[in-house]
Amino acid sequence: MFNTSQLEDFIVPVNIFDISDDEGYLPGQLGQVLTETPLEQARIVIVGCNEYRGAGLPAPIKTADAIRKQLYQLYYWHAEISIADIGDVKTGASWSDTSAALKTVCKELMDAGKKVIVIGGSHDNTLAQYNAFADRKQIIEATVVDALIDLRQDTPVRSQNFLLEMLLGQPNFIRHYNHIAFQSYFVHPGLLETIDKLRFDCFRVGKVKEHIEEMEPVIRSSNFLSFDMNALAHAYAPAGNLSPNGLSGVEACKLMQYAGMSASLETVGVYGFDATKDKEGLTAMQIAHMLWYYFDGYQKQQHEAEIEDRNAFNEFNTVCAEVDTLFLQSKHTGRWWMQLPDKSFTACSYTDYLTASHNDLPERWLRAQERL
Repeated sequence: MFNTSQLEDFIVPVNIFDISDDEGYLPGQLGQVLTETPLEQARIVIVGCNEYRGAGLPAPIKTADAIRKQLYQLYYWHAEISIADIGDVKTGASWSDTSAALKTVCKELMDAGKKVIVIGGSHDNTLAQYNAFADRKQIIEATVVDALIDLRQDTPVRSQNFLLEMLLGQPNFIRHYNHIAFQSYFVHPGLLETIDKLRFDCFRVGKVKEHIEEMEPVIRSSNFLSFDMNALAHAYAPAGNLSPNGLSGVEACKLMQYAGMSASLETVGVYGFDATKDKEGLTAMQIAHMLWYYFDGYQKQQHEAEIEDRNAFNEFNTVCAEVDTLFLQSKHTGRWWMQLPDKSFTACSYTDYLTASHNDLPERWLRAQERL
């Protein structure tokens, strides 16, 4: 039985009156739903984080409440799922203190079977998400959405090098790593070669924008997702403040919808938002819309059948490069899976099925087989 008192020492509750400017919320708005849902009943839990010292900024910066101001005004269309906002993780005396508290909160909630969404803070807070899995000694697949690949060795700024600890630290629990929407001119080509040698997958922003549906199986297979708002073009997220190019607001919402549709994904973090730079609350509103689409995806996922229920899937047998491969397509969501030689199934796309039907092994199949 989950005991909410376990988290009281780590959390500052939401002050609904500050966020609503003492006006309250209309029936059906998320502000009413999120603050009235008992934590024990919630299937999705929002956790705020205002830690920015890893990016060289003073802490705390009250960005989580800026996001709440926008999120709480949206309407609750997903009555089949219960959502709660637990409040903000207390900012500690040091970055390490805050990270340890966030890790504990994430782990306790995940262990209770809840999906955890972290809002606010700099991108290095991703480490707290990862360490929640490391404490379990759970081997995972991780996905990051970011214009940069934060593996710099020549800087003490943690938000620019935290992936070194996550991907190379020992003991390590990363089975596979995906990086979505990097912008080539910000990344040294030698770094991409190194990542490829590790059999990790990186997807350039141009490919993501042209074929965003190919990112769905990538996210579906992941255990956690970390989203840096720097991945969006400045016009869509002024407080991301990195590049005039990048993902659009609609594309960011689509990726978050895919995250909600993933049964294996236990926690999502949305980072890299500085409320002091936000023009007319546009970035906070963008994040609020992304969260709404996560809820939308989660509701869709609740109707997905288990792989074992073959009546819920269309089956397609193919022989490509002398390899017998079975593809399944969900009758409910239209999503695809393909069978590997060990008879397990991995997420894939319609494009992978078309490739196999033309007698070519899909690259996704080959990469998955290499990891096996």
